[in-house]
Amino acid sequence: MGHRTALFSKHLEADAKIVDFGGWDMPLHYGSQIEEHHQVRSHAGMFDVSHMTVVDIQGEDAKPFMRKLLANDVGRLKKPGKALYSAMLNEEGMVLDDLIVYLVEDGYRVVVNCATRAKDLAWMEMQARNFNLKLTERTELAMIAVQGPEAIDCVKQVVSQAKAETVSQLEPFQGLSCESWFIARTGYTGEQGLEIILPVAAAERFWDCLLAVGVKPIGLGARDTLRLEAGMNLYGSDMDESVTPLESNMAFSVARKPLDRDFIGRSAMEDLGVRSRLVGVVMESRGVLRSHQKVYQGDLEAGEITSGIYSPTLGYAIALARISSDFDESAADQLSVAIRNKKLPVRMVTPPFVRDGKKVFKERTQE
Repeated sequence: MGHRTALFSKHLEADAKIVDFGGWDMPLHYGSQIEEHHQVRSHAGMFDVSHMTVVDIQGEDAKPFMRKLLANDVGRLKKPGKALYSAMLNEEGMVLDDLIVYLVEDGYRVVVNCATRAKDLAWMEMQARNFNLKLTERTELAMIAVQGPEAIDCVKQVVSQAKAETVSQLEPFQGLSCESWFIARTGYTGEQGLEIILPVAAAERFWDCLLAVGVKPIGLGARDTLRLEAGMNLYGSDMDESVTPLESNMAFSVARKPLDRDFIGRSAMEDLGVRSRLVGVVMESRGVLRSHQKVYQGDLEAGEITSGIYSPTLGYAIALARISSDFDESAADQLSVAIRNKKLPVRMVTPPFVRDGKKVFKERTQE
């Protein structure tokens, strides 16, 4: 038996298929992964993401510590509640984890992946030794994501007037506190939505209120198809401690200016250069792209799939693939993927694949 969130009994009530996920007993689906996917793309769905780790960083050295710890620069955060996405690197410039960090009134709030919790906390505590600050893991909090074109309206229907007004004030990639809740305009689906951090004691009632206005529970299976359609990385699949953020479609999250900000792993990352690239791949013929399938340019192996699915929105297979930096993009029309000893043609594209329920990817030759 793994760890269980405050909503575990609700998953059982909904006949969820429970699986192990990073040491947690989590819902894979509640009957139909495809229906759950379409629910989020067309209406609103809710995800129990209480397995994620919330850490607060407070103290006079919180800002210099975070500027040292992260590849992105919290110095860019000027407005309370504003957030940024960043990698946390090791000394070799490789990705220890990816995370979101919010500027809050008394410091910073960080949300990191559950599978890397122990590693992340140990690393952060070790790096904090020479700084005057306090790191607090907020285990008394739950987290629910509500995503989809109707998500924000549904949440506003079931919360207090003060919380509804807070939701209305939020800008994308901003989170604000209200009545012991922290409500953020963020998500992992490519749709409008909110991620709400709230006391464990309030989680079941909020879940039930959302059910009452037609928001459906969504499991890990649809969460994966939604995030991949949105072109979002999954730690452990699309990046890990073997690659840098520059090799993982994360260059936008590396703040190279000011030049004198010596964040952990910076010099090693820059010395390595770009050895590979993470690109989008689509296959409109029959078949499903899966992780670790080999990608070929003619008869030469060019890389491999890191994440692949059948896209319920597009109706064909999509994937992220790690391609050698030696790959000749002028011959991108010669790409194929080996599936059951056959090489099937694929096209290289620029993710995201889907945004707000619509196809948005571009052919690499269109860039």
